[in-house]
Amino acid sequence: FGKEVQHAEKITKQEITFNFLTENKKQGLQRVLVVEDDLLNQTTIRRFIGNNYKTLFVDNSDEALKVLNNNKIDIILMDISIRGKKNGLELTKELKASKDFSHIPVIAVTAHAFEEDKQNALNAGCDSFLSKPFTKQSLLEMIERFFELS
Repeated sequence: FGKEVQHAEKITKQEITFNFLTENKKQGLQRVLVVEDDLLNQTTIRRFIGNNYKTLFVDNSDEALKVLNNNKIDIILMDISIRGKKNGLELTKELKASKDFSHIPVIAVTAHAFEEDKQNALNAGCDSFLSKPFTKQSLLEMIERFFELS
């Protein structure tokens, strides 16, 4: 696991974006946007998701909006504590109020695990809630549930 983190640190945002955009032109896999500012959590999610979905990682609300404006995204995994002008809940509220993005399911993936935190996420417009730490199975089942609904 430590080697993956070291390797992940060497990957630049441009490389991740380029790889995603290149893959995004191919047909087939659903696209997942992960809004997560912690490198270890990004690495864990990347490892758990594997090649099941086309995945793009951003670490702040500003980058998330850029990606959404330039790509078709099928689902968003949203950390609540992120960098940028907005936190994850504020960004979710904005997305759910937008005619362009309101249809995209948002799953709050967060260390804020109290019932009040879950309720705040749902009140902000998150479609579901997954507290950290989570298992590979619980993450994939959560994502798959939304793809089955669409």
